[in-house]
Amino acid sequence: MSEEKKDKRNFFQRIKHRYRIVIMNDDTFEENFSLRLTPLGFFILLGSITIVMTLLVTSIIAFTPLREYIPGYADVNMRRELVKLSLKSDSLEQSLFERTAFMENITNVLKGNIKSDSTQNQPTNGKKQGELPMNSSAKENELKKNIEAQDQYSLAYGTEPNKSGISNFFFFSPLKGIVSDQFKAKEKHFGIDIVGPENEAIKATLDGTVILASWSSETGYTITVQHSNNLISVYKHNSALLKKVGDYVKAGEPIAIIGNTGEQTTGPHLHFELWYNGNAINPQDYMVF
Repeated sequence: MSEEKKDKRNFFQRIKHRYRIVIMNDDTFEENFSLRLTPLGFFILLGSITIVMTLLVTSIIAFTPLREYIPGYADVNMRRELVKLSLKSDSLEQSLFERTAFMENITNVLKGNIKSDSTQNQPTNGKKQGELPMNSSAKENELKKNIEAQDQYSLAYGTEPNKSGISNFFFFSPLKGIVSDQFKAKEKHFGIDIVGPENEAIKATLDGTVILASWSSETGYTITVQHSNNLISVYKHNSALLKKVGDYVKAGEPIAIIGNTGEQTTGPHLHFELWYNGNAINPQDYMVF
């Protein structure tokens, strides 16, 4: 047998030998404590204690409030407050931007600084009105083709309202729910209030184009859709808007989410208005909610 193998054998034998640790009284030589173990058992015991202590310390840090005193860990409530403050700051920033743009437009109107539409033909000096060029621009022709292509699938396309109003139109109910407040034109309530389930989608009542998608302190998130035959539908107090200005929507397509935004509301609902030829009409005369 080689020397290397002998050394290995001796090493394994040594770590398996039993040793006894004794604690004695120095004056009386009385044995107070004794422990018998092998070097291999000692290392196993030491490793087990290390693993248990590591798991215990990790659990205390991860699942108890003590983690707040360790650098790098933050309070859960503090994180929630930071998220809320971030959302509020974004909303305030958007509101400030919209108000600034509105005030700039009002200022330009009052000062007369209104830019002319580049798509319109400008009059030529020295020519009579009958001799002015009346040809449409390329942008106007393209817009006309897009609108004609969209209107050919409209539910109300080709219908002409009779003298009694718009009874020939087929309206899609924007929300199924309970009508909590009726149409009262004399009391300046030009629509109806509909209470529905939370997070319910608000749908377009007819095909049309979104002409307004904004937020105000009185009505919250509001979206307005222009339909054919000079008909306009208005949806107020939404929690979120799914469409923006210029989007073309189909009847029954979701355009917003029911909410409780704005000062003129006391609970989650939809304030729905219909305007025909500039006059408010009662939506309940044309659809069932």
